[in-house]
Amino acid sequence: MALKPTIYKFNISISDFNHDFYDAVNLTIALHPSETHERMMARVLAYCLNLYKDSASLMTFTKGLSAIEEPDIWIKELDDQISLWVDVGEPSFDRIKKSCRLAKQSYVYSFNSKSAVWWKQVQPQFQTLPVTVVSFDWDKIQNISKKLSRTMELSISINDESAFVATQDTQDEITWHVLQDNSNN
Repeated sequence: MALKPTIYKFNISISDFNHDFYDAVNLTIALHPSETHERMMARVLAYCLNLYKDSASLMTFTKGLSAIEEPDIWIKELDDQISLWVDVGEPSFDRIKKSCRLAKQSYVYSFNSKSAVWWKQVQPQFQTLPVTVVSFDWDKIQNISKKLSRTMELSISINDESAFVATQDTQDEITWHVLQDNSNN
């Protein structure tokens, strides 16, 4: 019998000072049986960092690990055009090359302890692509993941290259580094 995903619900207030964007969203996220809590939290944070681009409320989590032809997050327009493709992890050059062909904007959010090694290996190839690559601080992602519960209320304040994530009981800062910037803000 196949394992079923675990469902998480987030009520998130977002203050994105970088883009003068403020909103509240309710997210229901399926944690795939083979997915870690850290990867799921990286997906949530990537969603929040890109929400300002979603004026038509079309951004969605895809089937993720269950559908290898899709990104983790996308904005698929009403005419079926992909305006935003977001991958979380350390994707291959061929996958991101494909995403750059299919989407107007492509982003990669790397989040684990292997990020620096992965980036060193793929950087020469990725520099030829119109993709933005961001590396979350692994220790910070681990820290926020330890506080995970099935239903959470979060307040996320984004400023420069950090996000302050507040729950009822705690506040953490998650930082990141832009490794390659090809964003068209």
